[in-house]
Amino acid sequence: MLKDVRALVFDVFGTVVDWRQGVAREAAPFLARHGAADADPAAFADAWRRRYSPAMEEVRSGRRPFTRLDVLHRENLEKVLPEFGIDPAGVPEAELRALNLAWHRLDPWPDSVAGLTRLKAGFIIAPLSNGNIVLMLDMAKRAGLPWDAILGAEVAQAYKPAPEAYLRTAEVLDMRPAEIALVAAHNGDLAAARRCGLRTAFIPRPTEHGPGQTTDLAPEQDWDVVAESMEELAAKLGL
Repeated sequence: MLKDVRALVFDVFGTVVDWRQGVAREAAPFLARHGAADADPAAFADAWRRRYSPAMEEVRSGRRPFTRLDVLHRENLEKVLPEFGIDPAGVPEAELRALNLAWHRLDPWPDSVAGLTRLKAGFIIAPLSNGNIVLMLDMAKRAGLPWDAILGAEVAQAYKPAPEAYLRTAEVLDMRPAEIALVAAHNGDLAAARRCGLRTAFIPRPTEHGPGQTTDLAPEQDWDVVAESMEELAAKLGL
């Protein structure tokens, strides 16, 4: 099914971990402390996340030098707070920093750790994420993600879906793109990886964006493998 594949690399935000609930959990007490107790923490998480891709596009387009995701998240946090009636200038620096690190403390989906552990028995496993290295390290230590290596975006100096994000990861692993499969819950990510010669595995996460999610509910191409969970992926790969 994934003949000659030696490494599985994973999208992380949304595929391995539940970013929306994790950010909302940490935002709730922050919003309450700063006069926004009536705000919906999940809506806050969504508003913060909406600035994610546009911020990375500034780097992808060449308008801005490579800037790690922690910095982009912090800039986006300061931009989104006024939407919820909070002046970031009035928030202590320690609190802003702590909330920004919410992205380091996201919970895995229930099948992620067990599934990754099974997959690790047959493949090299590593994140291929837009997250920076220390973010991935902190998340892995807290959540027990059993990566063989941490390949943060600094390694590629590029953000997905730029081709360099996939191709430079292959170079670092000293593998041909066809020896690597991307596992992701996002059809667009998989399509970009496929264009670079990587193999593909789709796992839907139908609640990533909350109860009204309309995107990435099903495979949009004939991906090499489609599974309902990490553990089903392991089973399909004979592990």
